Amino acid sequence: MSPARRPRVLLADDHVMVAEALKSLLAPEFDLVGVVEDGRALVEAAGKLRPDVIVADVTMPHLNGIDALVRLRQGGDRVPVVFLTMHRDVTFARRALDAGASGFVLKHSAPAELVTAIRAALDGRTYLTPQLAGEVLDAMKQGPERTSDPIASLTPRQREVLQLLAEGLSAKQIAAKLEISARTVEFHKYQMMETLGIRTNAELIHFAIKHGLVEL
Repeated sequence: MSPARRPRVLLADDHVMVAEALKSLLAPEFDLVGVVEDGRALVEAAGKLRPDVIVADVTMPHLNGIDALVRLRQGGDRVPVVFLTMHRDVTFARRALDAGASGFVLKHSAPAELVTAIRAALDGRTYLTPQLAGEVLDAMKQGPERTSDPIASLTPRQREVLQLLAEGLSAKQIAAKLEISARTVEFHKYQMMETLGIRTNAELIHFAIKHGLVEL
């Protein structure tokens, strides 16, 4: 009788040391089918490798983990995604869950907690770290009007443009990467500034850093 197939995991994290540690942690129980370092590569690898579950960081270059998940869902991919992040802010957990995440675990949690979250995701359940569960529940009870996330007021495309702007790309470079015109990039930028009540490029970049789209 052949042994049961081990679950296939795709890992997305731009920190090499974290990725290496996770490889060792997951090796006894899961097959690691790939490691990618940014959200765009995550979306591409998910389509090619067809993993059973994805473990992803929130803040990654080019496209953050949550917007990568949004793109997967828009494309019809229902693969469970467990976020492993440094962000101990209830807003990030809410944003991830709203996007369809199956798990949210903090990087400083015990390693066994990630394995528990992956198992839950594979069983079709949602796992939220106990360190944030109470706060998330309280936020949900308050309703959306009390927990409004300014990031949610932007479209996925606007968030994509904002992240690339904050990473230092010019409008021309963003246009080439997203296969749109530079004029469209500028339109998205000014629409965002109007929506957010922001007047300068510096304020826009500060907003992106504050809300976890890029790291300092």
